Amino acid sequence: MKNSEPSTVNIDLQPGHAIRRLHQISVGIFLQEAGDLGITPVQYAALQVVGNQPGIDQRTLARTIALDASTTGGVVDRLEARSWMERRTAPEDRRARQLMLTAAGEQALAACIPAMLRAQEQILAPLTERQRSDFMRLLNLLVTQNNEMSRAPSEAAR
Repeated sequence: MKNSEPSTVNIDLQPGHAIRRLHQISVGIFLQEAGDLGITPVQYAALQVVGNQPGIDQRTLARTIALDASTTGGVVDRLEARSWMERRTAPEDRRARQLMLTAAGEQALAACIPAMLRAQEQILAPLTERQRSDFMRLLNLLVTQNNEMSRAPSEAAR
């Protein structure tokens, strides 16, 4: 094998690196806005989906928020430990568990929504309205077109 000089690549021009950084920033902003509520972005997503679809099963929740089943199980465990969510036996299949928000979970979700909206606004603040629209359109295109490459593809993106 021939010795060669190391390649020089500007990491800041790589989309994967920029996306990872934007994810870090997004989580940081979310925690800054919602930190006093003690909720993570993934917990918020789980609460919101279960709030939108009461009785959803854990596997469908995992596919909807693009998490693997074991990670989703841990998220539900933590939300259940906080008395924000509960598992109920599905009447049609006693092996299946339906997820429901408790009254405390509904209150936590309602309290989190304004913080989540502030976080979204702050993330997009550097962009004009037109840029925001273009960014979201292109971002959703990338997510949808690359969905199957994910270790936990989202059913919503299919």
